[in-house]
Amino acid sequence: MKEITAFYLNGCPYCRGAKEALAELVSENPAYGEVPVHWYEESESPDVVQGHSYYYVPSMFIGTEKLYEAQPGQSYDEIKSHVKAALDAAMA
Repeated sequence: MKEITAFYLNGCPYCRGAKEALAELVSENPAYGEVPVHWYEESESPDVVQGHSYYYVPSMFIGTEKLYEAQPGQSYDEIKSHVKAALDAAMA
């Protein structure tokens, strides 16, 4: 199983949605709770951000491979679908 590194910003509604989606997905499928997801506040962790290419948050990576980068206007269902795909990739 691979680890997911996720970047967010405090106050970001898409980031809040991604964290809610993660919790919902774990409640629907407890196996997702086994995936290590490490959240980093982008402005507080510049050393971790270095080497990861993205513009929008939340963004999720395995290593430096981008699995998900939010886009303006995404619905909660779209966010949840992307978070699920990232979890599935980590479990593959």
